[in-house]
Amino acid sequence: MADELILDNFMPYRLSRLSSTVSATVARAYDKQFGLSIPEWRVIAILGRHPGLSAVEVAEQCFLDKVAVSRAVSKLIKAGRIDRQFADADRRRSILNLSEKGREVHDGVAELALAFERDLLAGLEEAEIDNFNSVMDRLLEKANKL
Repeated sequence: MADELILDNFMPYRLSRLSSTVSATVARAYDKQFGLSIPEWRVIAILGRHPGLSAVEVAEQCFLDKVAVSRAVSKLIKAGRIDRQFADADRRRSILNLSEKGREVHDGVAELALAFERDLLAGLEEAEIDNFNSVMDRLLEKANKL
């Protein structure tokens, strides 16, 4: 049957498997060394790049639901890895930033993640990596339009 869905060949499923496998592998390394969950690392990564966001803005940036981000933020505040201040105009809006301890964790995990990426891409030609990145960008752009 020409229109049969074969899950192992279905591109969205394959992308999901690749993403989950890569995320889980990297997560084991930063959990072991820094005691971080995936949502906690994503919050740290987003705040490392975009300081001063609210929890809602962090959730939008890292594609996690608000509950997961809220839990991660609470744990990170208790661990002294992020600081929370409240906006002057709206006391309900909190502003999140990495603490000094959080910045150290960010830099350490970033080092692990980049080393993992290098290992994952080792053996691929530069042209293959460029092509892969181009295709990923085009697919993401198209998916956002659909």
